[in-house]
Amino acid sequence: MASPAPAPTLTAAAPPSRLARFLDSDLFANFRRSKLAMVAFAATVLFVALALLAPIISPQNPYDPAQLELMNASLPPLWYADGQAPFLIGTDDQGRDVLSAVFYGMRLSLLVGVLGVLLSGFIGIGLGLIAGYAGGWIDTIIMRVADVQLTFPAILIALIVDGVAKAVAGGHMEADAQIALIVVAIGLSFWVQYARTVRGSVLVEKNKDYVQAGRLIGLSAPVILTRHILPNVTGPVFVIATINLALAIITEATLSFLGTGLPETMPSLGTLIRTGNRFLFSGEWWIVAFPGLALAGLVLAINLLGDWLRDALNPKLQ
Repeated sequence: MASPAPAPTLTAAAPPSRLARFLDSDLFANFRRSKLAMVAFAATVLFVALALLAPIISPQNPYDPAQLELMNASLPPLWYADGQAPFLIGTDDQGRDVLSAVFYGMRLSLLVGVLGVLLSGFIGIGLGLIAGYAGGWIDTIIMRVADVQLTFPAILIALIVDGVAKAVAGGHMEADAQIALIVVAIGLSFWVQYARTVRGSVLVEKNKDYVQAGRLIGLSAPVILTRHILPNVTGPVFVIATINLALAIITEATLSFLGTGLPETMPSLGTLIRTGNRFLFSGEWWIVAFPGLALAGLVLAINLLGDWLRDALNPKLQ
C-alpha cells in the first residue's frame, strides 16, 4: 500500500522591498499623473548628471591654466562664422570654454547648495525637536531667536556671516575655506523654517499614544525624538529642503556675483555671471547669457519639483 503524500508546507511570502513599496505608493502614482513633475524631475536629473560628469564630458578643464590659450579668447558660439570647434557656445576673455565652465560651475553651485541645505536642516531640525519636546523656557528662547532672524533677509544674514568671518581671518582665505564659509553662511540663513515646522509637528506628535508608551517603558528623550517622532515629521522637512536647495543655489550665486562668495579661481554659476557681466555691452553676450540660463533652468526645475512635492504630501489636497 502506497504511503500518503506529504502535506504541502506553507511558506510565508517575503515582505516587499522598499522600492516595491514606493512604486506602489500614492506618492509615486501622483508623480506619474503629473507631467510637469516628471519634466521637472528629468530636468533636475539632467543638470545633476551634467555637473557630476563634468570632468568626463567637458571639452576643457577650466581650472587647469595649461589648457587655456589666449589665441582662443572671446570666440563666439559655433553657429557664428568665427566660431571654432570644440567651443560649442564660445569662450571667454581667457580662452576658457564657456560650456566647460558652466558644467564645472554648476557642479560647485550644487555642492555648496546641497551642503548648505544639509547644515541648515541639521541645525533647524535639531532645534525644532528640542523646542517642541522640551517646551518651557527652552522653547521660548529658541523661537524668539528664530523670530529675530526672520526680520532679516537670508541674503543679509549670509553677508553678515561672510563679512565677519573674513574680517576675523584678516581678509585672506583659502579657496576651500571660502567654500566652507559660504556653506556655513547659507546654513545659518535657512535653519528657521526647519525649526518652526518641526517644532509644530513635535507639539502634535508628543501627546500621541506611541510617545506616551515610549515614556512608560523608560525610553530616553533622545531615543523618542530620533527613532519615533522624527520619522513622522520628515514629510514637511523634505518639502522645505527641496525648495531651500533652489534658494541656497541662488544665495551662493548672489554672494559670488557681489564679490563676497567664491573666488574666480573656483568658478560657480554666480562667479561666471559676474565675470561675464563685464563683457555684456561689448558684444560678447554668450559669456554671461549661458551661465545665467543654466542657473535659471536649474533653479526653476528644483522649484517646480518642490512645489509638486509640497502639494503631493499635503493631505488636504488629496
